[in-house]
Amino acid sequence: MLGSAIALTALAAYSLATPLTSPVDSMNLFKRISSGCSTSGSASCHNTTKQTDLCCFESPGGLLLQTQFWDTNPTTGPSNSWTIHGLWPDNCDGTFSENCDSSRDYTNIAGLLTAQGASSTLSFMQEFWVDINGQNEQFWEHEWSTHGTCYSTLERSCLPSGSATGAEAVAFFNTVVALFKTLPTYTFLANAGITPSSSATYTLSQITSAIKSATGFTPALDCDGSAINQISYYFNLKGSLIDGSFVAIDAPKKGSCASTGLKYPLKSGSPTSTTTSGGSSPTGGSGSLPSKGTIHASTTGGLLTAGTWSTQTLATYTFSGTSSSFTMSTSKGNCGVSSGQLTCGSGVSSSTFSAVSSGGNLLLAFGGSTSFTSDGTPSGTVQQTVFTGTSHSADYNLLIVSS
Repeated sequence: MLGSAIALTALAAYSLATPLTSPVDSMNLFKRISSGCSTSGSASCHNTTKQTDLCCFESPGGLLLQTQFWDTNPTTGPSNSWTIHGLWPDNCDGTFSENCDSSRDYTNIAGLLTAQGASSTLSFMQEFWVDINGQNEQFWEHEWSTHGTCYSTLERSCLPSGSATGAEAVAFFNTVVALFKTLPTYTFLANAGITPSSSATYTLSQITSAIKSATGFTPALDCDGSAINQISYYFNLKGSLIDGSFVAIDAPKKGSCASTGLKYPLKSGSPTSTTTSGGSSPTGGSGSLPSKGTIHASTTGGLLTAGTWSTQTLATYTFSGTSSSFTMSTSKGNCGVSSGQLTCGSGVSSSTFSAVSSGGNLLLAFGGSTSFTSDGTPSGTVQQTVFTGTSHSADYNLLIVSS
């Protein structure tokens, strides 16, 4: 599905108005480590023989998504720019892994970037990679630990000898920022006469055609109801994420937006801080159904990949649809409710859920109710089965938090 591939070096750092084909003197941008990998081989997901050097070939997460937010209320970022959500390494079949190495769940990302000569990356992130609730550091830590640790080409063993602790995370943030700069979504749309409006509506084809005219490829768009709020650009990778080449491809699947009646709303409001009673701070659009996220319990912990309640590292859920009607899945499979019990896994029949905005949070609902219940509260490795309603001893709500 490579089509007429456009290679974008992972070192590129264009101005936001610069098209994808512009040249760049990348070595003056940051103090960078080098992977020593060639970019002349097969792109990820397109090899015909087994690859053994996974420091120079991204696998299994060779389907990369550069995701961007259009947060409007509260607003994040400049009024004339989308903002960074992340860069996710999905598997070639569309499944994904997450939280792949807890030993590298680095904290103080800002300090890490500053100490390793990437202060310009940090400055950019502080304007264009921002959390809707002002929790930027938590947002960056989450994107690294959840997604960054799953890149095979960023394993510590792949780094040059003597690399500083966290050098692979610094490389990750440098690369995400550089790639984002080649994808000025606002400019792509404005050049086609599509600008934010309080009244105008567009078709999905108008939006995707404008992007394809600028890049040569079709992205996926996600909406909250009729409002556009996220775009995903898809790539394969040649070489290492540190300094390899991105090969743009058409999105292998469409997002959640309808075909007609799409709104591109004006940015308004200002960031506000919202925390759950469990102390978690959501990232992403308040009231908007994200395409991917974690599910937190209002008391403690949240849901794992099988749909169980736990205090361990939470699973990433994929949401398909709108806040009024959607299905969800994890890396284990579809999620559904049967005989009042929530499960996710292979062979599970999908149920339809909805989301209800309450107090700045987005609550998961089933059958119109946001009430969930279990026989007890999880602790340590002990998990609890999740039931709908309030018929068991521990009652709580479930909060959808964009990842």
